Amino acid sequence: MRLAYLSLGSNIGDRKAHFVGAVPLLAEGDDVRLSKVYESEPVGGVEQENFWNMVVEVKTDASPRELLRRARLAEEGAKRTRDVRWGPRTLDVDVLLVGDETSDDPEVLVPHPRLYERSFVLVPLRELAPDLVTDAQLAAGVGSVVELGTLESLR
Repeated sequence: MRLAYLSLGSNIGDRKAHFVGAVPLLAEGDDVRLSKVYESEPVGGVEQENFWNMVVEVKTDASPRELLRRARLAEEGAKRTRDVRWGPRTLDVDVLLVGDETSDDPEVLVPHPRLYERSFVLVPLRELAPDLVTDAQLAAGVGSVVELGTLESLR
């Protein structure tokens, strides 16, 4: 068993429901821990609403490819469409890290290639795994985030 980390983002529809619906699909019976939920401005230049973001830690034997399958299943459950690159979405799930494993599979690069560039990933990841994110990496991350609270506490 190893720890894997997946990021979730949503800025369309019932963001809480999208997250709540995704967690069991991502876990598939594995143990999970959830970061708090944060709000961030969108990255990529497309005008849209702010995102809710969080990180899910999964204790699993699943491969990066299997975790990607779970991520796509969760996105499909939230009726995700891929019309505009970096555009608005009901749910976006990215595989960030899978233990010490690396993957150069173009479908699921691990570690995620932009992991250490984005504050909306670094802040919740550091909450769950402080040893994986340094102060310098956190300071260099793009964008600001605001803590909204735990998933259970949000309306």
